[in-house]
Amino acid sequence: MLLPQFALSKTIKEQPSVVSIGGISELNGSAQIVRDEPLDAELEFAIQSNDEAITKNGRMAIKFLDDSTVRLTEHSQLTIDEYIYDPDPSKSKMALTFGLGTARFVTGNLGRIDKQNIILKTPTANIAIRGTDFTATVDELGRSLIILLPDALGLSSGEIEVVTAMGVVTLNKPYQATTVSVFESAPSKPVILDLTLELIDNMLIVTPAKEDVLVQEELTTKKASILDFNGLDIDYLAEDFLANDELEFTELDINYLDVNFLEDLLNVLDALAISQDEDALAQATSTQITGTLLGKDSDTQITALITGNVISLRRQVNESVRLDVNGSESYTVIFIQDGVSNIIKINGGSNSTITITQGG
Repeated sequence: MLLPQFALSKTIKEQPSVVSIGGISELNGSAQIVRDEPLDAELEFAIQSNDEAITKNGRMAIKFLDDSTVRLTEHSQLTIDEYIYDPDPSKSKMALTFGLGTARFVTGNLGRIDKQNIILKTPTANIAIRGTDFTATVDELGRSLIILLPDALGLSSGEIEVVTAMGVVTLNKPYQATTVSVFESAPSKPVILDLTLELIDNMLIVTPAKEDVLVQEELTTKKASILDFNGLDIDYLAEDFLANDELEFTELDINYLDVNFLEDLLNVLDALAISQDEDALAQATSTQITGTLLGKDSDTQITALITGNVISLRRQVNESVRLDVNGSESYTVIFIQDGVSNIIKINGGSNSTITITQGG
């Protein structure tokens, strides 16, 4: 077992029997670590299994021993259910529960934990991590938005499986996203968002703004104190504080640190998924198929599926056949397999007849 890389915070009483699994690597604003009782977070705060990280009006990054990093925005909740770090990646394990807010997860790039041993849970989905970089947003209703991010070359950083009680969706393309409303429903059909990694970075930045850093460096260099300030040195009458129109709104006024737009995006994608389901239902009900049932027909042993504007007919007994046709057209389809005939009419049938014969 490797030794911890982070010093214990002064606010924590050292417990020799408990091993640190990482520490707070970045902090901006107020946050807490709940361990039996709430403890104020600070840089290099030692993190342990079963800790709960809660941000209030602040942001925080936690870096684990395998170099995995989780960045939390304001009003986020993350529980570290289990973390086992072993020199053998197959014996290492990470299990996290993300309950609220927005976070970016960057798994260790040195293969120190096998990807199949990393699991993230939200109130509405389980996420099997096969990728290295993604974001998760969970709103007050528990709805989840998962976005797979690209690697440094702009390619897919891996693969993520979003699992619910009703289905699985795989994300394997940059900026591909899915939403889940409740665990008892299937994840929405993946869509590719028009985002950039720079925008994501700006939204999830934790470290203080550059201006703050420069001010801190200047104060450190000069070793200045509040007593060194002489308000009489400033001619307030000569200073025109209205020279810049502060009421004018420009692109520079856009706050890219505001991650509420991800929750808005969750609403949009959720509505889009509902619309797609309604469109599919309307398409299915407007298309007429006779001679077999929609879905799997146990009598004809034909499976009829409608995907968008495509009707797919499949039958597999001793022989296998599949036929895809345009759902807006009319057809008469005849399957003859081993002497068994099935006649299917699509949209009333027509003079266009497709006959497929197999076997004797």
